Amino acid sequence: MLRTPLLAAARSSACRKLVERTPVTRAMVDRFVAGSTLEQALPKVADLARDRYVTLDHLGEDTTDEAQAQNTVKAYTRLLEELGRAGLGDRAEVSVKLSAVGQFLPADGEKIALENARDICEAAAAIGTTVTLDMEDHTTVDSTLSVLRELRTDFPWVGAVLQSYLHRTEADCRDLAGAGSRVRLCKGAYDEPASVAFRDKAEVDRAYVRCMKVLMNGDGYPMIASHDPRMVAIAQQLAATAGRSEDDYEHQMLFGIRDDEQQRLAAEGRRMRVYVPYGTEWYGYYMRRLAERPANMLFFARSLVTRN
Repeated sequence: MLRTPLLAAARSSACRKLVERTPVTRAMVDRFVAGSTLEQALPKVADLARDRYVTLDHLGEDTTDEAQAQNTVKAYTRLLEELGRAGLGDRAEVSVKLSAVGQFLPADGEKIALENARDICEAAAAIGTTVTLDMEDHTTVDSTLSVLRELRTDFPWVGAVLQSYLHRTEADCRDLAGAGSRVRLCKGAYDEPASVAFRDKAEVDRAYVRCMKVLMNGDGYPMIASHDPRMVAIAQQLAATAGRSEDDYEHQMLFGIRDDEQQRLAAEGRRMRVYVPYGTEWYGYYMRRLAERPANMLFFARSLVTRN
């Protein structure tokens, strides 16, 4: 019941102002976001990298001008340089939203995003790490996969994100299950219409399992992004059936969610990667996390009631 209004609030400038001005919000945001600056985030990344892997997201989306897109590229370039200096190139990669680097600018947006993403990939290659292109709502899929194909000409290791709740995703998994391909499979965090996406949780779960089967039986590298204990267990079963070793796929979870489970999987020798967001543009990300997990919203509401 809360998911749709929360996702609508994520797009509302009025709601954004209200949430940003609420002091108690800062403690909640700190649960999901590693800091407003790179300097705040890096110590947390180094700590996580002791037993886990990391993918970093410099928060930002819906870029409105080319200068803003260039600033995002500079932020990623600096991030990658700092990861290299810290010796974290083999433990940490970056995740990039193409909308943050110009994808929907009114003139040549996709071309601008491609060139900007190429610059980020070059910076990643310089320190021996990788880049994964985040996926946004269903209107971005074709454009994002088109940019992915172009980038893979020079950087075959660029990863993609696919969302199981979209009707098209099982076919996209087949297309991207080839040798060298890296695919992060998640369920999806946007409010999509029934014409393009499964709306029922059970249907989304079944689609997720079908997609996992395709990826596990393919020749690429599956990245299973789920906090659902049942999906984690099924992923391990499918990997074993497909003859995959523990370093031939990985689990992924969000920073601040199920940390004990992340540590348990890492202690078992599983490849466990944590999605770590940082930056000042945290609002949209934060609201989607509330929408995904009702318990998060209830915790937030209790905090507001207690304060008042």
